[in-house]
Amino acid sequence: MEKVTSGFVFLTVKCKTQNLKYGYSIPPQNSHWEMISMGVLKEEGPIPYSKGLEGIIAALSAISAIDGMKGKLVYRGIPIEMLAKYSTYEETAYLLLYGELPTKNDLDDFSAQMRELRYLPPKVEECLKELPPNPHPMDVLKVAVAHAALYDPDRLRCCREGVMRKVLRIIAQIPTMIAYYHRTRIGEDVVPPDPDLNHAANFLYMLHGKKPDEEEARIFDVALILHAEHGLNASTFAAMVTASTLSDINSAIVSAIGALKGPLHGGANERVLKMLDEIGSPDKAEEYVLNALKEKRRVMGFGHRVYKTYDPRARILKQYAEYLSDKYNDRRYIEIGKKIEEVMIRELGKKGIFPNVDFYSGIVYHFLGIPRDLFTPVFAMARSVGWAAHVCEYTANNRIFRPRAYYIGPEYVEYVPIEKRR
Repeated sequence: MEKVTSGFVFLTVKCKTQNLKYGYSIPPQNSHWEMISMGVLKEEGPIPYSKGLEGIIAALSAISAIDGMKGKLVYRGIPIEMLAKYSTYEETAYLLLYGELPTKNDLDDFSAQMRELRYLPPKVEECLKELPPNPHPMDVLKVAVAHAALYDPDRLRCCREGVMRKVLRIIAQIPTMIAYYHRTRIGEDVVPPDPDLNHAANFLYMLHGKKPDEEEARIFDVALILHAEHGLNASTFAAMVTASTLSDINSAIVSAIGALKGPLHGGANERVLKMLDEIGSPDKAEEYVLNALKEKRRVMGFGHRVYKTYDPRARILKQYAEYLSDKYNDRRYIEIGKKIEEVMIRELGKKGIFPNVDFYSGIVYHFLGIPRDLFTPVFAMARSVGWAAHVCEYTANNRIFRPRAYYIGPEYVEYVPIEKRR
């Protein structure tokens, strides 16, 4: 067996027992069975293996690029910092879906379509009102997106225009689904979408029942831009796998929502606030961090599978967290957070552990009045365009995903009739 510096483990057709990098043990087997188990009869040579597909190139994409060592993120070649400074979520969504920045007329038409498509079918509204008590909000979102597919007027249209119309409808309706569910569960009347408000401001309006001020609407708009796309993460890949079977776009997005629900992918910003509450004050932050590191407990909001330096999205959100803390004269969270960051970089910065996008986004959402259990649905609201962009890009030159497993079980086991089993 041969190990290479890329981090992959190459399984050859003639290998000896050896512990792999990720803790698996490959038992010695005859070469014929090894070749059958890997699906490569009459085909010799190295076969790459990477646990969790880490580092494996599964698709060619022009949508976004991440430089984890330099802390850079670009959408269609445009640095995230420029989009956060100058763009809007609608314009960024157009860029991700169509591959270029829109003209003014293009953007006006696109935004008009998004506003037109915000409204939910009455049956979906009824569904959201009849849910059992206290469901997980991500389960609500899965149900709503799946249910909406039944009433989509473009559900039978498979042409590009029909698919894009379905994509825009999903992106436009997810905020409405989240806001309607929240208003219903707290016993308040739902707030219909306002066609005069953009994507970000309209969501805050539907959530709270009052129009947000321009500054906070803009901050939320930037937060959505920062979460809109991030390569082949677990939820995006889940959507692509489903779409590669030529299933419908709603099914692909439901797959993505299901993947994002998992605590290893979504929800970290919610747990960051829980951690800040547990610490209580800035003077207790260093002790908390040092104890956590000593006990090998995770400090939420730090470290990333790709970034080995400061997440560029976190730098932008930190500024907004500072601003909102001053605006509301409540600096407890930001001061605890800054102390945690100081200690973590001092202790683990040399190992590539820095704040990620989740560390400061929770503080921002807190001041925008977004309930904590809606942080992950809001992530889905933003990322829906990235999911859809990758689905459309991949299926344009589609091949169904079909990875292989390396068999490590016994070579032969005799079948024992049930009456003779012990």
